[in-house]
Formats: sequence, C-alpha cells, structure tokens
Amino acid sequence: MAALSPLRRRMIEDMTIRNLSPATQRSYIHAVARFSDYFGRSPDKLTLDDVRAYQVHLASKGVAWGSLNQVVCALRFFYGVTLDQAIIPERIPYAREPRKLPTVLSAEEVVRFLEAVSSLKARVALTTAYAAGLRVSEVAALKVADIESDRMVMRIENGKGGKQRYVMLSAPLLGVLRSYWRRTRPSLYLFPGRTPDKPIEPTVLHAACRSAAAAAGIDKRVSVHVLRHSFATHLLESGTDIRIIQVLLGHENLSTTARYTHVSTGLIAGTASPLDRLSLDVTPPE
Repeated sequence: MAALSPLRRRMIEDMTIRNLSPATQRSYIHAVARFSDYFGRSPDKLTLDDVRAYQVHLASKGVAWGSLNQVVCALRFFYGVTLDQAIIPERIPYAREPRKLPTVLSAEEVVRFLEAVSSLKARVALTTAYAAGLRVSEVAALKVADIESDRMVMRIENGKGGKQRYVMLSAPLLGVLRSYWRRTRPSLYLFPGRTPDKPIEPTVLHAACRSAAAAAGIDKRVSVHVLRHSFATHLLESGTDIRIIQVLLGHENLSTTARYTHVSTGLIAGTASPLDRLSLDVTPPE
C-alpha cells in the first residue's frame, strides 16, 4: 500500500482533530483526490479559478445536487483548514438545492408496505424507523440500552452532526420490540448485523424496502427516508405542532421541517376557502 503524502496526512489529522466521522473523512479525501486527478496536479497547487472550472465540469456532467455540495464541503475544508487560506472557502459556492417535494406514503400504504417485509428483523427495524421518524443510520445504530421503556422514549445517540436526541416510544412499538426481543434476544445492537457486535448494514434495509414495495404493489420509490417523510407528514396532519416535529426529526432549522406542509394533502383539503364564509348564490339563473 502506497504511503500517505504529507498533505493527505495533514488533512486526515485536521479532520480527526475536529471529530469528523469516518464516512465524512472518506468522502472529503475522495473528493479532493478526484479534484486533483482532474487537473493532474497536487491540490495545494490549484487555485480558486481551478475550483470554479471543476464545478462547471461537474455540473455539465449532470452530477446530482447532493454530490456537488459534498465536493464543495470537502474543498472548503481543504482550503480553509488544511491549507489555512481563510478567504477561499467563502468564495466556493454551494449548488442550489432543487425544490422537490418529498415522496410520502399514505397510512394505508405504510401498512401494506410493512406487512410485505419478509424478514422479521428488517420488518421491525423499518417499523421502528416509521414510528419514530429515524434516518437509516439511526435505526441501524440503535442499541438495546437505547430503549427507555420507563420513560417511553428512545435515545438517538449519534444523529446527524453527531447530535443526541430523544424520540417517542409508542406503546404499540414497545409491544413489537418486546416480542421481537423475546424471539431474537439481541444483546448489544437492537438490530445486529452478521455478528452481534456489529449493527445491521443500511444496505440490508434499503434492499428490504425495494423488495417490500414491489411485493406490496406500491409504485413509489420507497426508502427508509420515505418512511421518515411519511412520519413527519402524518404527524402534521394529525395536528402535531411543527416545532415538536422539528425536534423529533433532529432538524436544526424549522424551514427544513416546514416543507412537509407542502405535501400534507390532509391539511390542504381541510383548509377552508374564503368562499366558505360568503353568503353567495352562484347558481346560474334558469
């Protein structure tokens, strides 16, 4: 295996000091390496104009918005922290997020979908994801000790950005989890992987979603995140305050949560039109 260059080693050390997750570190290193390979030069020899040219190249290739911004984050870190060039990062623009409404399942579709999951472990894990609005990484990382039945909450130890939060533990879900625990007896991770000391792989849950959606005859593209979207939308339709939903989802900004108001057909249908308050006979005369 080739030895690390001093520049790459320094960047890894910078990320480690700042407690960036291993996945983020791999993503940043990969992005900077691809940037360097594109020009055939060491990245510390490349300028802001080179960054701009590279962004134009990626955009012209149709690279997705999220992937473009991963590159931006990596290059901002590389220039701002590793190269200590404080002026450059703020001049590397993020790609604008396309305004897409999230896919949401109806309550009936959620039932059909979950009942179509063939594996017990995957079914309970996906039920938990919907019941508490969890990300795939959060449900995979759940430990038995995170289920606090005395307080009827679940502890999310390492959410997005390394933040901890609590989510509700509904009585029906607690019943499902207790039945599952009696049958499988997990010791550390609630949903273990191939070995008890490792959590289930997110790819396993993604595959289970695809199979269950097909088996249930749901033509939407269903993922764990779609279950999270559905959780938020169904809470909103039931009258839950949007600020509570924000906390449950672990959103930093309320504007992120507010997008669910755009997909809540129940709220739209239940909103009175100004016409409803008018005494108006609009029947055409005979």
